[in-house]
Amino acid sequence: MRLGALLASAALIGACSQPAEEHNAIELDPESIVSGSRFLTAETQALQADDFANPGFLWVDRGEALFSEPTENGSACVACHEKGLPGVAATYPAFDTETNSVLNLEGRINQCRVKNQNAPELAYESDPLLSLTAYVAYQSRGALVSVDSSGPSRETYETGRQYFQTRRGQFNLSCQQCHTENWGKRLRGDTLSQGHGNGFPAYRLEWQSMGSLHRRLRDCDTGVRAEPLPYGDPLYIAVELYLAARSNELPLESPAIRR
Repeated sequence: MRLGALLASAALIGACSQPAEEHNAIELDPESIVSGSRFLTAETQALQADDFANPGFLWVDRGEALFSEPTENGSACVACHEKGLPGVAATYPAFDTETNSVLNLEGRINQCRVKNQNAPELAYESDPLLSLTAYVAYQSRGALVSVDSSGPSRETYETGRQYFQTRRGQFNLSCQQCHTENWGKRLRGDTLSQGHGNGFPAYRLEWQSMGSLHRRLRDCDTGVRAEPLPYGDPLYIAVELYLAARSNELPLESPAIRR
């Protein structure tokens, strides 16, 4: 029986027989961690590797222009960051002492706009925020993910791990059932990845557009027929931290191409 049929059957049975909060903690073997790009077709891998053909560079280029453009009432990003921000994206999400919370890269950009540029926050998933995030992430392309999930970040990390491992939705499936227990197997014509976020923001062929990791998380929640959370929700930031920590030592690939 195909994996898709097996998962569908298990989901329907589970939805009738198991409470939504039930989950069993399972972690990836650190030695088995691989990027989602490993599961792309050769053609899509080549598209990601070609800086001239990769459509994600449209957003990177817009982000570079925005990085050098003063805000209406303040300075440009480049005024403080003349040498750019190489390596910075590899350390996010990260704990922020000012807000006493974990911020992802989008949150850090918005914090800087408000605090240092006298500018309003950019809407999550808006083209300007995607562009700036893509440009900052691109400056760290090839850098190894190095996210700290200890100390004050630990509670958020544990919250993200629990969300990832908890069954939800009408299908009563958890993220880990696809991306930890069954990665590398086929599901409806796709090969299941390990669910890492090291390529985001990414250009997804299904979207025909650039999108954040939170957009992908919302798609996954919708796929198991659960109510997706709002963009930037603290729970999604917690999941983002968990995924980043478990992908430590993978290279950043943004702007990546994903299916």
